[in-house]
Parts: sequence; structure tokens; C-alpha cells
Amino acid sequence: MHIKIGTRGSKLALWQAYHVENLLRGGGLSTEIILIETKGDKILDRSLAKIGSKGVFTEELEDQLRSGDIDIAVHSAKDLQSDLGEDFEILAFTERERVNDVLISNNTALSLGQEKPFVVGTSSTRRVALLRHFYPHIQTVDMRGNLQTRLRKLDEGQCDALLLAYAGVHRMGYDDKIAEYLSLEEFIPAVGQGSVAIECAVSMDRAKKEAIRSLVNHSEAEICLKTERAFLHRLQGGCSVPVFGLATLSGDTVSMTGGVVSLDGSKMIRRSANNVAGASPVETGTALAEQLLAAGADRILAEIKARQSPA
Repeated sequence: MHIKIGTRGSKLALWQAYHVENLLRGGGLSTEIILIETKGDKILDRSLAKIGSKGVFTEELEDQLRSGDIDIAVHSAKDLQSDLGEDFEILAFTERERVNDVLISNNTALSLGQEKPFVVGTSSTRRVALLRHFYPHIQTVDMRGNLQTRLRKLDEGQCDALLLAYAGVHRMGYDDKIAEYLSLEEFIPAVGQGSVAIECAVSMDRAKKEAIRSLVNHSEAEICLKTERAFLHRLQGGCSVPVFGLATLSGDTVSMTGGVVSLDGSKMIRRSANNVAGASPVETGTALAEQLLAAGADRILAEIKARQSPA
């Protein structure tokens, strides 16, 4: 059985593709990796919010899934939109890496809690909003591009530090640049952070689906990420909306904390919940989102979308 793996071409995306390839080859499947450039890779002079977040890193890969030119697409789970439509499905989630955000700098003595302000580069509206909420003295500058591009900009002095996901930093071998691991009490990550998602066309051959899933899927990660994605789907959030959510599994109990913060950081609503007996991940995530909406998250989300809409 031969599997064609579609991926973006950055070093981190390739790490993810090679990781999945190794899992598949370990089970006796043959593979090939096909590089695909996405809109998010091409347009680097505008923020994600301005180019539209839906499918910005996935649309071109999905076109080739639909045509059959690739069998699976490998994504950072946090980049994959919560509504895949009728043509596509998530086949598997890999085991999750540590989920924290980290502060990266050439000066590893830096800390967000220090009194002296400094400039942090990030392209994430969630991270900017959380910084404005918890650390308003910290300045931010929009920082697009792959990890190596951002590190070059850091070296050039465009910022004093970067705010990134630990998973990518660790996978690329930059642990020595970590100045601070951000607390999950404050910086709850983006939905899906730390895991790799395998997407396929619904119409793909069933035997291929079963073979890939059996070799790649991590059951605990799947339960947690399905919970988080259901939460995000109900809130209609995307990577340009500052929604955060993290589910964990202990025995049969799924615990999740999620929330939304206004773009200026002035308002935050967050809630935590455990699954009720017999509830599915989708039901658990959706119920938590309903709690947030009832508490006023709907108004914050409406304000965010109104501000991000083209004039």
C-alpha cells in the first residue's frame, strides 16, 4: 500500500510529515512526500486576521486531497479549521507534545513578569490579547513567517523575544533559546496545540484509512482534541480569533478549560468543566462553549468579528 503525503514546505511542516512517514513505514507502508505551498506561506506582509483565517494554511492541500493527487495532508492541529465541510475528515491525531507557549530570546534572562518593558514578536491574536490582559507593559510587533524567518528577525533586532509554541521550538532544536515557559494558568494554548492532525478526503479508500489510522492515531490525544475542536466549532473561532482551550484526560474523565479574550485584553471570559458520564468529546466541548456564550462570550466574539471585517 502506497501513501502520498501532502505537506507545506517549511522545516517544521517537513518534520511533521517525516514523523508521520516514519510511523507509516514502521507499519510496512510505502510513502512519498509532496510539497504544497499555501496562501499562508505566500502572503507574509499581512496579518492572518487581514488575509482571512479560514483555510489559510490548508486550502491548497485540500484541493489536492479532493483530486486524489495526495492521500493525506499533514497539519499542525492548531492550524486546521474547526469546520472541514462534507468532503474532508480528520483521520488521526499524533501523540501530543508539551502544550505550553514559550518565550524565545537571545537573552534568556528575559521574563514577561519583569518590570522593564520589551518587545515581543508574534502573529497570534490569542497571544497578543493574553499579553495585553496579563502583561500590558509588554509591547508587541506582528511577526509572520516560518520559525527560522522569525528567528532571523529576532537576530536582526526587530524584537527582543518571540512567543511561540513549545512543540515547534523543541522539534526544531531551539530549546537553548527558551527564556520562559508560560504558565497554563494564564496562557492556555490554542485548540490543538502540540499535536499533528492527519486529514483525508471522506471518499478515500477505506482500507487505506484503516491502515493509516491504526499506525498514527493516539487515542488519548484524539479524545482531547475532539473535545477542543467541538468547543472551537461552537464558538466559530479561527486562528484570527483569540479563543483558547485545553482538554486533558484522566481515566475516563475529560477536563477542559476554555475561554475568549477581547483584542485589547480588557475582557476575558473563561470556564472549566468535566464531561458528564457517557458524554462524547463533541458533547463535552460544545457544552463548555455554551457556558461561555451564556456568560457573555457571544458579545466579545461579535465585537472581534466586527473589528476584523473589511470596511
